Amino acid sequence: MNQLEKLKAHTVVVADTGDFQLLEQYTPRDATTNPSLILKASQSPAYRGLVIDTLRELRHLPAAEQIDALLIAFGLKILDKVPGRVSTEVDARLSFDTAATVAKARQLMAAYAAAGVSRGRVLIKIAATWEGIQAAAILEAEGINCNLTLLFSPVQAAACAQAGVTLISPFVGRIYDWYKKQAGTGWNEAAQAGANDPGVRSVRRIYQLFRQHGFVTEVMGASFRNTGQILALAGCDLLTISPDLLQQLRDSDGDAPRRLFADLPDAADALPASLLDDARHESRFRFLLNDDAMASEKLAEGIRLFAADTVKLENWLAALHEGSV
Repeated sequence: MNQLEKLKAHTVVVADTGDFQLLEQYTPRDATTNPSLILKASQSPAYRGLVIDTLRELRHLPAAEQIDALLIAFGLKILDKVPGRVSTEVDARLSFDTAATVAKARQLMAAYAAAGVSRGRVLIKIAATWEGIQAAAILEAEGINCNLTLLFSPVQAAACAQAGVTLISPFVGRIYDWYKKQAGTGWNEAAQAGANDPGVRSVRRIYQLFRQHGFVTEVMGASFRNTGQILALAGCDLLTISPDLLQQLRDSDGDAPRRLFADLPDAADALPASLLDDARHESRFRFLLNDDAMASEKLAEGIRLFAADTVKLENWLAALHEGSV
């Protein structure tokens, strides 16, 4: 077996792409998308027909509604290719508005339902801000499952678990990027690889916290920069992986042993129990997130980037309607 198949023995493999034509190559159980991936896929000549067919009767609608229709169109195609779930993201510009996030999530889920998709096959992706987590708590109580994304801090994870969120997506690669940039020329790639990678360690600590306290929230490592990060988290509930890294794993016949164990906690990675109480209170949540320079900076940056790509998609759709692209 190749490394990808060996990894699947320990972890649910998820494809991180909007390019649904690639999915049959890697047979993931689930798939995740985000505004950047949908923008890239929409601009591909391979999907021009899908975009045009989806929007033919919708050009008179606001851009946000056209984008929602496009998200659903790609989501439906993805669900034709995977046996599990698709994650569809709420507009990042709503990240600090609980009511608007709830309303948008309900709209997306209603559109999937109108297409005959059951709720269990869709995860609504929401940025793990305080407002986003509160929105997720409301949605989960209604039976709408959520994937809390742009997660960089243990306090974000703890708040999500206590809100009853179905799944969280801690971002391994972006954590790695931050620490590498901070270290500058002092960064030692070999010493910070594998289990010592700061992004890998963050996910491992969150996974351990959830298992020790009996939380049912699933942990899905995301945003990988290399296969070493992926393999260091073998045994995590799920891992969402880009097509290029899926291909690298499929091309390798190396080992992929389990690295995370629910019943073998590492005391060196234990998070303080007080974190669980802190995560219940908005003021403490905001202070601890603010006190973590990496997490606060990467969360803000991630929201800005996703919001910018949503605007790019809006502009591209306007140009498409005008016939200039």
